[in-house]
Amino acid sequence: MIPAATVRTRVRVPLRFADGYSASAEVVTFDGLADGGEHLALVFGDPVRPLVRMHSECLTGDVFGSARCDCGPQLREAVERIDRAGGVLLYLRQEGRGIGLYAKLDAYALQDAGLDTYQANTALGLPEDARDYTAAAQMLAALGITKVDLLTNNPDKVRQLRDRGVTVAATLPTGVHATPDNLRYLDAKVRYTRHTLALPELAG
Repeated sequence: MIPAATVRTRVRVPLRFADGYSASAEVVTFDGLADGGEHLALVFGDPVRPLVRMHSECLTGDVFGSARCDCGPQLREAVERIDRAGGVLLYLRQEGRGIGLYAKLDAYALQDAGLDTYQANTALGLPEDARDYTAAAQMLAALGITKVDLLTNNPDKVRQLRDRGVTVAATLPTGVHATPDNLRYLDAKVRYTRHTLALPELAG
């Protein structure tokens, strides 16, 4: 049985992205999350069956616009789609698939030497993907949400939510934000963790 979390604070925050898109979200914080993280829920509208995106924090992509990953474009896409449909963006403090910011940058250095993103993690003695979504399930329960449409390309997110008592009624894929800079990274996600991404062929 997953322990219950409770809502701590609700505050409305206007959002604006670099391309000019704007929206307003109710930002919710929590007490009692299993991993002790300061995760956020951004609530848009009041839907009957919410569209939910679990987005793992990526400082380099979300804030600085790094082109090495697709995190920034996925975040921007998710906000617009959830704002339109009504739902919740769970912003989870899971930098580098749960290994932390410094370790992620260590892994970047190994990727520059030829390893892919998953090989780099294991070369550092770390898990390929250390993320656990117990806190996400707790957040949804604290918001009174038990059934969702999940915006994701990652089958592990679907499996973990269902294992934690959340009904995933439908899975909606995100867009494919492939560029020459991140194509090798996206290809590794397809090969290692079966992400549902239709990618162009890698050169070479």
